Amino acid sequence: MELIEKAPAKINLGLDVLYKRPDGYHELEMVMSSVDLADHLIFEELPEDQIVVETNKAFLPVDQRNNVYQAALLLKNKFNIKKGVKIVVQKNIPVAAGLGGGSTDCAAALRGINQLWDLGCSLEELAAIGLEVGTDVPYCVYGNTAFIGGKGEEVKLIPSMPQCWVILVKPRMSVSTRTVFRDLDTQAIQHQDVAGLVEAIQQQDYQQMIQKMGNSLEDVTGKRHPVIHQIKERMIKYGADVALMSGSGPTVFGLCQHYSRAQRVYNGLKGFCDEVYLVRTLR
Repeated sequence: MELIEKAPAKINLGLDVLYKRPDGYHELEMVMSSVDLADHLIFEELPEDQIVVETNKAFLPVDQRNNVYQAALLLKNKFNIKKGVKIVVQKNIPVAAGLGGGSTDCAAALRGINQLWDLGCSLEELAAIGLEVGTDVPYCVYGNTAFIGGKGEEVKLIPSMPQCWVILVKPRMSVSTRTVFRDLDTQAIQHQDVAGLVEAIQQQDYQQMIQKMGNSLEDVTGKRHPVIHQIKERMIKYGADVALMSGSGPTVFGLCQHYSRAQRVYNGLKGFCDEVYLVRTLR
């Protein structure tokens, strides 16, 4: 039996870091939404008791350092599964880009293996298991548009964001989320009105939504990589309704309600960066 699971990228419409918790994590308030740029995971049951991960990107590890491998191992151990699984990961989402590529692959692995082995786990149970791998995994188990709190374990689905076009631009560098948070001063950053953003999405008010969007990590990453601000400026210049860094970066995304304008932004950025994508929001 072969099974295919889609693993969509996420963007952060809002991201605020409130304070550092006693457990070393940061208390977060975020709004994330899925977009139609996705990896695909192909699952095949193996008679041997082993986990085999393959990918189309030679630089990615395929052992216990890989989030997909970790997800499979967690489920095998939790349910005492003696069969094996082969998982082929077809990567389309840029790596270390602030788009949740590793987390969404992990979430897709949890969903796929749950179905392959008929484990009967709810999404809530899979999200709790996924938190052991990474703090973005619980959201990625659900996808769609959601408010995320705590260190990532609180996921509250809200109505899908107003449908629009999304231009994603990934500059050549990669960013370590751990390093960004390590250097973060929560007293110095600009905090965001995440509650106002949630309300705008619930009302399906596109104009109010783009007014409330913001990312408290943008200044931190942008000081190290000024190209982030350059991309934002170009996006607005070419007609994007709003431009914002996703996650800890370095990917910047712009939103447009109309395809013609989104195409203009996309064409204007293609010569500036190698990795530029024009996609839709997912509902």
